Amino acid sequence: MKFGIAATVSASLVFLSSPAMADEVTVLAGDLPPMVNQDGTGREAEIISAVLGQCGHTAVFVVQPFTRHWQSFESGTGDAVSTVPVGMPTSGTQTQSYVSYQNGVSYLTSSEREAATLSDLDGWNIVAFEGASNIIPGLSGSTEAFKTYREMADQKTQSKLLYGKRVDGILGDGMLFAEFARQLQEAGASAGVDASQPIEFRAIFEPSPYAMSFRDPAMAAEFDRCFAELEAAGTIADINTKWTDKYRDSLEGNYMSY
Repeated sequence: MKFGIAATVSASLVFLSSPAMADEVTVLAGDLPPMVNQDGTGREAEIISAVLGQCGHTAVFVVQPFTRHWQSFESGTGDAVSTVPVGMPTSGTQTQSYVSYQNGVSYLTSSEREAATLSDLDGWNIVAFEGASNIIPGLSGSTEAFKTYREMADQKTQSKLLYGKRVDGILGDGMLFAEFARQLQEAGASAGVDASQPIEFRAIFEPSPYAMSFRDPAMAAEFDRCFAELEAAGTIADINTKWTDKYRDSLEGNYMSY
């Protein structure tokens, strides 16, 4: 953990049988801008905060590298963990899906390639996020058809590989890639690559749903109830649309229905 959370965790354990009294909920989250930023903002973080707020709680985010946050939760840290693939075994009680990522392929427009399905990537040099082959449905059985395939945790480096034409495509969520591309563009010449090159994003996979896992089953039930209330009120759709609009130039109409 990067923050001092021992007191928060201890308090949550004391009130384990009475979730309504647990004002602060320590949420372990992956470092996935713009879904979850280091400061606890972002598309996914805003949804979690809104839902817990609807339940009368406050989210306190502890942000770690993606997948490490799952390991920390398994080791006993935190009250809840986010971005858990639906059905993936974890400690605690899993909620219903509260957010979906739209994975696809991003590639340079200048490559004159086109990708409408996964099979269109046969013969490509592909890079993906760490754990992608276990998370993206249908990917694990298709990687042998790629010319090369590798996974890495540093998604900014992935973007540099694409802009530097060292790979043909990046597999991952379109909004995440758009954010890293924005950061490289903002860095200008110091980025070491020409990040002004136009990019195409194609949503060649079904959206990937994610759930929360809570140590306290009552908290998981609360979360589902409060999420349903905000979804019915249109709040969840408003949050998703607001964040998608920030990257509309890159995503166009390829990010689910947002």
